[in-house]
Amino acid sequence: MDRHFSRRTGAAGLRGSTLLALAAATGLGAAAPAMAQTPQRGGTLIAAADTEPRNLNPAMVASNGVFYVSSKVIEPLAEMDYDEGLRPVLATGWEGSEDGLSITFTLREGVRWHDGEPFTSADVAFSAMEVWKPLQNLGRSIFANLEAVDTPDDLTAVFRFSEPTPVQLIENALPAVSAVLPRHLYEGTEIAENPLNAAPLGTGPFVFAEHRPGEFYRLTRNDDYWAEGLPYLDAIVQRVLPDAGAKAAALETGDIHLTAFSAVPLTDMARLDAIDGVSVIPGGYEGITYHITVEINHRREELANPLVRQALRHAIDTDFLVDVVFLGFATPSTGPVPSSAADFYTDDVPTYDFDPARAESLLDEAGYPRGADGTRFSLRLRPAPWFAQTRDTGDYVRQALQEVGIAVELVTADPGGHIRAVYTEHDFDLAIGSPVWRNDPAISTTILFRGGQPAGVPFANQYGYDDPEMNALIDAAATELDRDARVALYHDFQRKVAEDLPILNLVDFTFITVARDELQNVANNPRWATSSWADTWIAQ
Repeated sequence: MDRHFSRRTGAAGLRGSTLLALAAATGLGAAAPAMAQTPQRGGTLIAAADTEPRNLNPAMVASNGVFYVSSKVIEPLAEMDYDEGLRPVLATGWEGSEDGLSITFTLREGVRWHDGEPFTSADVAFSAMEVWKPLQNLGRSIFANLEAVDTPDDLTAVFRFSEPTPVQLIENALPAVSAVLPRHLYEGTEIAENPLNAAPLGTGPFVFAEHRPGEFYRLTRNDDYWAEGLPYLDAIVQRVLPDAGAKAAALETGDIHLTAFSAVPLTDMARLDAIDGVSVIPGGYEGITYHITVEINHRREELANPLVRQALRHAIDTDFLVDVVFLGFATPSTGPVPSSAADFYTDDVPTYDFDPARAESLLDEAGYPRGADGTRFSLRLRPAPWFAQTRDTGDYVRQALQEVGIAVELVTADPGGHIRAVYTEHDFDLAIGSPVWRNDPAISTTILFRGGQPAGVPFANQYGYDDPEMNALIDAAATELDRDARVALYHDFQRKVAEDLPILNLVDFTFITVARDELQNVANNPRWATSSWADTWIAQ
């Protein structure tokens, strides 16, 4: 049987090599300031807000913008850890059956919700069956074969599957998909409309206090937290600051302690790192590596042609993106699994060098010669508004495609409008996306390529690409219990993606934290910005 706490190879080594590579490339410090001997209690951590999500329920919307606030309030069954791979949170252990049809979770005793009610297995069962499986953007696929959760007692939850389900997948998914909700406050309500989605209540180290739109989120210490002595902080305030320059200035003056997710311009990193009392910390994001992709609407006749998709890939210079758009804080991508994911990655895939002449030849071969005005056809491109880099990539891709005769119109929208246009209305030809790698291909990656996704599921295959061979490959890997065989299937998956180019994977990147030196225990796990901050403290 599989048990938790098997040490994952290379977790600490991956972090070290990542930091050293970034330090060498950028001249930045490779780690946070050394931690003082004894943590101090008290103080308010003031951070820059990332975004202002309308829905703060991570059991429904598993995204980093939501986790950044709600992971301090609502807890998962387990969290990522550099040393052990996984650290128990609401679950203290788990064990999978030999046939892959059940996983038994042992839950933590003595945990209470912020309203004082006890946490039990009934909360886990409700969250899994009523929220993760039917409603969550990631859980829809991960728990597709979950048919029941038995609760023989208050501290045991037995997940039962209709098809064999790898323990490896569930373990890898726990940090991102297993946020537990209070059944007594959600059952019998319209879950998607429950007011707690905007003011979450959980078991975490901090209690949600208030959100003033356009101003701040405020969280306060949970004095009854189950982990003795934690949290150290009295409160967390996430201030909404208007632009990247304001965030950088607030760090310099000490008005805030922290920015996460590369919230200040990459061009400012070296300057900020040179300021006494401020450190640039390129670590703590290894579990949430991002890709920059070109999402392709296959409903468009030209884009359904594989020769055209190959031409698009040859027309784009990923080295330019790495060097100019990301200032070295990225690496060229070979596909949907980043090279840092040693358990699953393969470089044995077709690749597409930057070759505009080859792009032009392929477009001619596909039957789209240049017209009298030099244009072959026109496309509408929607760059995701999440980061400066997604917007800048849109500007560059527009120029690159125009060089090979494809006219491109940029269409911009706010985050809600972009999600609606791309993932519900399919009102795009191309879009710049930034999907997240979350530790296993079946968590948030294969959903980008599996056909049959209902309209309206964000960060999923809404591209009109539906290939039976790809679907069968994804489905086989999702139920393969043998770890080596499962990895081999995902190598085949990467080759199939590189051959078909349903979307274009351009570069992989993680983020940078900038923090005041008095802030301690920063970037101490692979999902730090989206974890609880229970052990973060301020040196007086």
